[in-house]
Amino acid sequence: MNRLLSKKTNLRFVTILILGFLLLMTWWLWSASPDTVFRIVRYNVSGVDDYKIFASRPLQASQTSFHFMESSDISRVPQMVDLGEKGNIALDTLLQSNNTTAFLIIKDDTILFEKYFNGGARSSPSLSFSMAKSFLSALIGTAIDDGYIQSVDQPVTDFVPELAANGFERVTIEHLLQMTSGMDYVENDNPFGIHPRFYYTRSLESEILKLKAGGESGQQFTYKSGENALLGLILTRALGAKTITEYMQERLWEPLGMEHDGAWSIDHEGGGLEKTWCCLSATARDFAKLGRLYLNGGNWSGQQVLSQEWVEQSTKIDTTAGSAWNYQYQWWLVSQEGRDYMAIGHLEQYLYINPEERVIIVRLGTGGGELDRQDWLEILEFLAKEAR
Repeated sequence: MNRLLSKKTNLRFVTILILGFLLLMTWWLWSASPDTVFRIVRYNVSGVDDYKIFASRPLQASQTSFHFMESSDISRVPQMVDLGEKGNIALDTLLQSNNTTAFLIIKDDTILFEKYFNGGARSSPSLSFSMAKSFLSALIGTAIDDGYIQSVDQPVTDFVPELAANGFERVTIEHLLQMTSGMDYVENDNPFGIHPRFYYTRSLESEILKLKAGGESGQQFTYKSGENALLGLILTRALGAKTITEYMQERLWEPLGMEHDGAWSIDHEGGGLEKTWCCLSATARDFAKLGRLYLNGGNWSGQQVLSQEWVEQSTKIDTTAGSAWNYQYQWWLVSQEGRDYMAIGHLEQYLYINPEERVIIVRLGTGGGELDRQDWLEILEFLAKEAR
Protein backbone atom coordinates (compact mmCIF):
# COMPACT_ATOMS: atom_id res chain seq x y z
CA MET A 1 0.00 0.00 0.00
CA ASN A 2 2.78 2.44 0.96
CA ARG A 3 4.69 1.53 -2.21
CA LEU A 4 1.57 2.31 -4.31
CA LEU A 5 1.13 5.69 -2.61
CA SER A 6 4.81 6.45 -3.16
CA LYS A 7 4.47 5.68 -6.88
CA LYS A 8 1.41 7.94 -7.15
CA THR A 9 3.25 10.75 -5.36
CA ASN A 10 6.26 10.40 -7.64
CA LEU A 11 4.01 10.33 -10.71
CA ARG A 12 2.21 13.48 -9.53
CA PHE A 13 5.55 15.21 -8.93
CA VAL A 14 6.86 14.28 -12.37
CA THR A 15 3.59 15.43 -13.97
CA ILE A 16 3.84 18.79 -12.23
CA LEU A 17 7.44 19.17 -13.41
CA ILE A 18 6.51 18.37 -16.99
CA LEU A 19 3.55 20.77 -16.94
CA GLY A 20 5.71 23.46 -15.38
CA PHE A 21 8.36 22.97 -18.07
CA LEU A 22 5.75 23.10 -20.83
CA LEU A 23 4.26 26.29 -19.38
CA LEU A 24 7.72 27.85 -19.12
CA MET A 25 8.54 26.92 -22.73
CA THR A 26 5.17 28.26 -23.92
CA TRP A 27 5.78 31.56 -22.14
CA TRP A 28 9.35 31.74 -23.50
CA LEU A 29 8.22 31.10 -27.07
CA TRP A 30 5.45 33.69 -26.69
CA SER A 31 7.62 36.40 -25.10
CA ALA A 32 10.73 35.95 -27.23
CA SER A 33 9.37 34.44 -30.49
CA PRO A 34 10.26 30.92 -31.72
CA ASP A 35 13.07 32.27 -33.92
CA THR A 36 14.76 34.09 -31.04
CA VAL A 37 14.44 31.08 -28.74
CA PHE A 38 15.97 28.88 -31.44
CA ARG A 39 18.94 31.25 -31.78
CA ILE A 40 19.43 31.47 -28.00
CA VAL A 41 19.50 27.68 -27.76
CA ARG A 42 21.65 27.23 -30.88
CA TYR A 43 24.31 29.87 -30.19
CA ASN A 44 24.01 30.00 -26.39
CA VAL A 45 26.73 32.17 -24.80
CA SER A 46 28.16 35.09 -26.76
CA GLY A 47 31.66 35.10 -28.23
CA VAL A 48 34.03 37.44 -30.06
CA ASP A 49 33.31 35.78 -33.42
CA ASP A 50 29.57 36.41 -33.21
CA TYR A 51 29.83 39.05 -35.92
CA LYS A 52 29.98 36.06 -38.27
CA ILE A 53 26.47 34.89 -37.31
CA PHE A 54 24.69 38.25 -37.46
CA ALA A 55 23.67 40.32 -40.43
CA SER A 56 25.75 43.50 -40.58
CA ARG A 57 26.43 46.78 -42.34
CA PRO A 58 29.98 47.32 -43.57
CA LEU A 59 32.37 50.09 -42.63
CA GLN A 60 34.93 50.78 -45.33
CA ALA A 61 38.58 51.48 -44.54
CA SER A 62 39.30 55.20 -44.77
CA GLN A 63 40.54 56.57 -48.07
CA THR A 64 43.25 58.40 -46.10
CA SER A 65 44.34 55.91 -43.44
CA PHE A 66 46.04 57.21 -40.32
CA HIS A 67 49.06 55.20 -39.19
CA PHE A 68 50.60 55.45 -35.75
CA MET A 69 54.38 55.70 -35.65
CA GLU A 70 56.17 52.56 -34.46
CA SER A 71 59.10 52.06 -32.10
CA SER A 72 61.31 48.98 -32.12
CA ASP A 73 62.87 49.83 -28.73
CA ILE A 74 61.54 47.07 -26.45
CA SER A 75 62.98 48.79 -23.39
CA ARG A 76 60.18 51.37 -23.56
CA VAL A 77 57.69 48.83 -22.17
CA PRO A 78 58.18 46.62 -19.07
CA GLN A 79 58.86 43.03 -20.09
CA MET A 80 57.83 41.67 -16.69
CA VAL A 81 54.63 42.27 -14.75
CA ASP A 82 54.28 41.88 -10.97
CA LEU A 83 51.03 40.09 -10.15
CA GLY A 84 51.52 40.26 -6.39
CA GLU A 85 50.86 36.89 -4.80
CA LYS A 86 50.89 35.32 -8.26
CA GLY A 87 54.48 36.45 -8.73
CA ASN A 88 56.32 38.07 -11.62
CA ILE A 89 55.45 36.93 -15.11
CA ALA A 90 56.72 37.87 -18.56
CA LEU A 91 54.28 40.19 -20.35
CA ASP A 92 54.10 37.96 -23.43
CA THR A 93 53.40 34.90 -21.30
CA LEU A 94 50.78 36.77 -19.28
CA LEU A 95 48.92 37.80 -22.42
CA GLN A 96 49.25 34.49 -24.27
CA SER A 97 48.13 32.35 -21.35
CA ASN A 98 45.11 34.50 -20.50
CA ASN A 99 43.21 34.32 -23.78
CA THR A 100 44.47 37.59 -25.27
CA THR A 101 44.22 37.91 -29.06
CA ALA A 102 45.51 41.49 -29.46
CA PHE A 103 47.46 43.85 -27.21
CA LEU A 104 48.52 47.35 -28.18
CA ILE A 105 50.31 50.08 -26.20
CA ILE A 106 50.52 53.55 -27.75
CA LYS A 107 52.25 56.58 -26.22
CA ASP A 108 52.42 59.99 -27.87
CA ASP A 109 51.11 58.55 -31.15
CA THR A 110 53.83 55.87 -31.20
CA ILE A 111 53.16 52.14 -30.94
CA LEU A 112 55.50 50.80 -28.27
CA PHE A 113 54.05 47.29 -28.09
CA GLU A 114 51.87 45.41 -30.56
CA LYS A 115 51.46 41.66 -30.39
CA TYR A 116 48.82 39.14 -31.39
CA PHE A 117 48.16 35.77 -29.81
CA ASN A 118 45.82 32.80 -29.97
CA GLY A 119 44.81 33.29 -33.60
CA GLY A 120 44.63 37.08 -33.56
CA ALA A 121 46.28 39.23 -36.23
CA ARG A 122 46.78 42.89 -37.04
CA SER A 123 44.05 42.75 -39.71
CA SER A 124 41.69 40.48 -37.73
CA PRO A 125 38.42 42.15 -36.65
CA SER A 126 37.06 41.32 -33.23
CA LEU A 127 33.71 42.03 -31.61
CA SER A 128 33.73 45.05 -29.32
CA PHE A 129 30.91 43.96 -27.05
CA SER A 130 30.14 46.93 -24.77
CA MET A 131 33.06 49.03 -26.01
CA ALA A 132 30.57 49.87 -28.77
CA LYS A 133 28.62 51.91 -26.22
CA SER A 134 31.43 54.48 -26.14
CA PHE A 135 31.37 54.75 -29.94
CA LEU A 136 27.62 55.38 -29.83
CA SER A 137 28.16 58.03 -27.17
CA ALA A 138 30.56 59.82 -29.54
CA LEU A 139 27.93 59.64 -32.29
CA ILE A 140 25.31 61.14 -29.99
CA GLY A 141 27.78 63.98 -29.42
CA THR A 142 28.31 64.52 -33.14
CA ALA A 143 24.55 64.30 -33.76
CA ILE A 144 24.08 67.21 -31.33
CA ASP A 145 26.89 69.11 -33.09
CA ASP A 146 25.18 68.43 -36.44
CA GLY A 147 21.70 69.43 -35.26
CA TYR A 148 20.05 66.01 -35.48
CA ILE A 149 19.47 66.16 -31.72
CA GLN A 150 18.87 69.41 -29.82
CA SER A 151 20.59 68.49 -26.55
CA VAL A 152 20.94 65.74 -23.95
CA ASP A 153 17.94 67.27 -22.17
CA GLN A 154 15.62 66.35 -25.02
CA PRO A 155 12.95 63.83 -23.99
CA VAL A 156 13.16 60.30 -25.32
CA THR A 157 9.54 60.59 -26.48
CA ASP A 158 10.45 63.33 -28.96
CA PHE A 159 11.94 60.52 -31.04
CA VAL A 160 10.06 57.47 -29.77
CA PRO A 161 6.55 58.71 -28.92
CA GLU A 162 5.34 55.12 -28.62
CA LEU A 163 7.12 54.92 -25.25
CA ALA A 164 5.00 57.67 -23.69
CA ALA A 165 2.45 55.01 -22.76
CA ASN A 166 5.22 53.05 -21.02
CA GLY A 167 6.21 55.81 -18.59
CA PHE A 168 9.08 57.39 -20.53
CA GLU A 169 7.63 60.94 -20.70
CA ARG A 170 10.21 62.31 -18.25
CA VAL A 171 13.18 60.26 -19.42
CA THR A 172 15.81 62.26 -21.30
CA ILE A 173 18.71 61.34 -23.54
CA GLU A 174 21.07 62.18 -20.68
CA HIS A 175 19.31 59.68 -18.42
CA LEU A 176 20.07 57.00 -21.02
CA LEU A 177 23.69 58.13 -21.40
CA GLN A 178 24.12 57.95 -17.61
CA MET A 179 22.01 54.78 -17.26
CA THR A 180 19.65 56.38 -14.77
CA SER A 181 16.37 56.03 -16.67
CA GLY A 182 14.99 53.40 -14.30
CA MET A 183 13.85 51.14 -17.17
CA ASP A 184 12.87 47.54 -16.40
CA TYR A 185 15.84 45.87 -18.08
CA VAL A 186 17.79 43.19 -16.21
CA GLU A 187 21.43 42.76 -17.34
CA ASN A 188 22.31 39.08 -17.06
CA ASP A 189 22.70 36.01 -19.26
CA ASN A 190 19.63 34.17 -18.00
CA PRO A 191 18.41 32.58 -21.26
CA PHE A 192 14.81 33.37 -20.30
CA GLY A 193 15.63 37.02 -19.63
CA ILE A 194 15.52 40.18 -21.73
CA HIS A 195 19.28 40.57 -22.28
CA PRO A 196 19.80 37.47 -24.50
CA ARG A 197 16.51 38.31 -26.22
CA PHE A 198 17.85 41.71 -27.30
CA TYR A 199 21.08 40.09 -28.47
CA TYR A 200 19.50 37.42 -30.67
CA THR A 201 16.20 38.91 -31.82
CA ARG A 202 15.53 39.78 -35.46
CA SER A 203 12.92 42.33 -34.30
CA LEU A 204 14.96 44.70 -32.12
CA GLU A 205 12.69 47.71 -32.55
CA SER A 206 9.64 45.80 -31.32
CA GLU A 207 11.62 44.59 -28.29
CA ILE A 208 12.74 48.15 -27.48
CA LEU A 209 9.16 49.40 -27.74
CA LYS A 210 8.14 46.88 -25.05
CA LEU A 211 10.44 48.54 -22.49
CA LYS A 212 8.83 50.16 -19.49
CA ALA A 213 10.15 52.86 -17.20
CA GLY A 214 10.06 50.79 -14.05
CA GLY A 215 11.33 53.49 -11.67
CA GLU A 216 11.79 57.22 -11.37
CA SER A 217 14.40 58.57 -13.75
CA GLY A 218 17.50 60.44 -12.60
CA GLN A 219 17.64 58.74 -9.21
CA GLN A 220 20.04 55.81 -9.45
CA PHE A 221 22.63 54.33 -11.80
CA THR A 222 22.08 50.73 -12.86
CA TYR A 223 24.06 49.29 -15.74
CA LYS A 224 21.63 48.22 -18.46
CA SER A 225 22.38 47.64 -22.13
CA GLY A 226 18.75 48.45 -22.85
CA GLU A 227 19.56 52.12 -22.18
CA ASN A 228 22.06 52.07 -25.03
CA ALA A 229 19.73 50.12 -27.32
CA LEU A 230 17.12 52.84 -26.86
CA LEU A 231 19.78 55.49 -27.57
CA GLY A 232 20.47 53.62 -30.80
CA LEU A 233 16.80 53.75 -31.82
CA ILE A 234 16.72 57.47 -31.00
CA LEU A 235 19.77 58.14 -33.17
CA THR A 236 18.31 56.00 -35.97
CA ARG A 237 15.14 58.07 -36.01
CA ALA A 238 17.02 61.36 -35.64
CA LEU A 239 19.15 60.55 -38.70
CA GLY A 240 16.14 59.82 -40.92
CA ALA A 241 17.15 58.05 -44.13
CA LYS A 242 20.79 57.66 -43.04
CA THR A 243 21.74 54.55 -41.03
CA ILE A 244 23.92 54.68 -37.93
CA THR A 245 26.62 52.77 -39.82
CA GLU A 246 26.56 55.32 -42.65
CA TYR A 247 26.77 58.13 -40.09
CA MET A 248 29.65 56.37 -38.35
CA GLN A 249 31.47 56.06 -41.67
CA GLU A 250 31.00 59.77 -42.32
CA ARG A 251 31.69 61.20 -38.87
CA LEU A 252 34.24 58.80 -37.33
CA TRP A 253 35.50 56.00 -39.57
CA GLU A 254 36.62 58.24 -42.43
CA PRO A 255 37.94 61.25 -40.43
CA LEU A 256 39.86 59.03 -37.99
CA GLY A 257 41.62 57.25 -40.84
CA MET A 258 40.54 53.72 -39.95
CA GLU A 259 42.99 51.30 -41.59
CA HIS A 260 40.73 48.29 -41.96
CA ASP A 261 37.17 47.45 -42.86
CA GLY A 262 34.81 47.03 -39.95
CA ALA A 263 31.12 46.26 -39.50
CA TRP A 264 28.19 46.94 -37.19
CA SER A 265 25.92 43.95 -36.60
CA ILE A 266 22.20 44.50 -37.17
CA ASP A 267 19.17 42.53 -36.08
CA HIS A 268 18.10 41.50 -39.59
CA GLU A 269 18.99 41.94 -43.24
CA GLY A 270 17.70 44.95 -45.11
CA GLY A 271 16.35 47.65 -42.85
CA GLY A 272 17.58 46.24 -39.55
CA LEU A 273 18.73 48.20 -36.51
CA GLU A 274 22.35 48.33 -35.37
CA LYS A 275 23.09 46.46 -32.13
CA THR A 276 24.66 49.62 -30.74
CA TRP A 277 25.38 48.29 -27.26
CA CYS A 278 27.51 45.34 -28.26
CA CYS A 279 28.32 44.55 -31.79
CA LEU A 280 30.87 46.70 -33.53
CA SER A 281 33.68 44.67 -35.11
CA ALA A 282 37.05 46.30 -35.77
CA THR A 283 40.79 45.76 -35.39
CA ALA A 284 42.86 46.74 -32.36
CA ARG A 285 44.50 49.66 -34.17
CA ASP A 286 41.16 51.08 -35.25
CA PHE A 287 39.63 50.73 -31.77
CA ALA A 288 42.65 52.70 -30.50
CA LYS A 289 41.79 55.64 -32.73
CA LEU A 290 38.68 56.49 -30.74
CA GLY A 291 41.04 56.67 -27.75
CA ARG A 292 43.29 59.08 -29.66
CA LEU A 293 40.29 61.27 -30.53
CA TYR A 294 39.28 61.56 -26.86
CA LEU A 295 42.86 61.94 -25.69
CA ASN A 296 43.07 65.03 -27.90
CA GLY A 297 39.80 66.56 -26.76
CA GLY A 298 37.83 65.56 -29.86
CA ASN A 299 40.42 67.04 -32.20
CA TRP A 300 41.92 64.91 -34.96
CA SER A 301 45.06 66.32 -36.54
CA GLY A 302 43.65 69.84 -36.51
CA GLN A 303 40.02 68.97 -37.27
CA GLN A 304 37.49 69.23 -34.44
CA VAL A 305 35.62 65.97 -35.12
CA LEU A 306 33.81 65.97 -31.76
CA SER A 307 33.26 68.95 -29.49
CA GLN A 308 35.74 69.32 -26.66
CA GLU A 309 32.83 69.98 -24.29
CA TRP A 310 31.39 66.54 -25.09
CA VAL A 311 34.70 64.82 -24.40
CA GLU A 312 35.10 66.68 -21.11
CA GLN A 313 31.55 65.87 -20.01
CA SER A 314 32.12 62.21 -20.88
CA THR A 315 35.31 61.89 -18.84
CA LYS A 316 34.73 63.92 -15.68
CA ILE A 317 33.08 62.84 -12.45
CA ASP A 318 29.46 63.92 -12.13
CA THR A 319 27.24 62.44 -9.43
CA THR A 320 24.24 64.70 -9.94
CA ALA A 321 20.82 63.28 -10.82
CA GLY A 322 21.65 59.79 -9.57
CA SER A 323 24.75 59.32 -11.72
CA ALA A 324 27.59 57.06 -10.60
CA TRP A 325 30.99 58.73 -10.26
CA ASN A 326 32.65 56.00 -12.35
CA TYR A 327 30.23 55.92 -15.29
CA GLN A 328 29.83 58.94 -17.52
CA TYR A 329 28.19 59.06 -20.95
CA GLN A 330 28.93 55.37 -21.63
CA TRP A 331 32.56 55.50 -20.46
CA TRP A 332 34.04 53.97 -17.30
CA LEU A 333 36.18 56.23 -15.08
CA VAL A 334 38.97 54.38 -13.31
CA SER A 335 39.44 56.32 -10.06
CA GLN A 336 38.26 59.43 -8.27
CA GLU A 337 41.82 60.73 -8.04
CA GLY A 338 43.18 60.08 -11.55
CA ARG A 339 41.98 61.09 -14.98
CA ASP A 340 42.18 57.74 -16.78
CA TYR A 341 39.06 56.20 -18.26
CA MET A 342 38.10 53.28 -20.45
CA ALA A 343 35.61 51.49 -22.66
CA ILE A 344 34.99 47.95 -21.42
CA GLY A 345 33.44 44.99 -23.21
CA HIS A 346 32.32 41.50 -22.25
CA LEU A 347 35.13 38.89 -22.09
CA GLU A 348 37.56 41.61 -20.99
CA GLN A 349 37.78 43.84 -24.05
CA TYR A 350 39.48 47.11 -23.07
CA LEU A 351 40.16 50.50 -24.60
CA TYR A 352 42.12 52.26 -21.84
CA ILE A 353 43.10 55.93 -22.00
CA ASN A 354 45.51 57.68 -19.62
CA PRO A 355 45.65 61.43 -20.42
CA GLU A 356 48.41 62.17 -17.91
CA GLU A 357 50.76 59.63 -19.49
CA ARG A 358 49.42 60.18 -23.03
CA VAL A 359 48.92 56.43 -23.30
CA ILE A 360 46.28 54.34 -25.07
CA ILE A 361 46.06 50.57 -24.50
CA VAL A 362 43.83 48.13 -26.35
CA ARG A 363 43.33 44.59 -25.13
CA LEU A 364 41.14 42.14 -27.06
CA GLY A 365 40.55 38.52 -26.20
CA THR A 366 38.25 35.52 -26.02
CA GLY A 367 38.04 35.87 -22.24
CA GLY A 368 39.98 37.08 -19.23
CA GLY A 369 41.66 33.77 -18.48
CA GLU A 370 42.64 33.43 -14.82
CA LEU A 371 42.60 37.21 -14.35
CA ASP A 372 39.55 39.11 -13.18
CA ARG A 373 38.65 42.69 -14.15
CA GLN A 374 40.55 44.20 -11.23
CA ASP A 375 43.67 42.26 -12.23
CA TRP A 376 43.45 43.56 -15.78
CA LEU A 377 42.87 47.10 -14.61
CA GLU A 378 45.97 47.00 -12.42
CA ILE A 379 48.01 45.63 -15.34
CA LEU A 380 46.79 48.40 -17.65
CA GLU A 381 47.52 51.11 -15.09
CA PHE A 382 51.00 49.69 -14.44
CA LEU A 383 51.89 49.50 -18.13
CA ALA A 384 50.62 53.03 -18.78
CA LYS A 385 52.72 54.49 -15.97
CA GLU A 386 55.86 52.54 -16.89
CA ALA A 387 55.73 53.04 -20.67
CA ARG A 388 58.50 55.38 -21.90
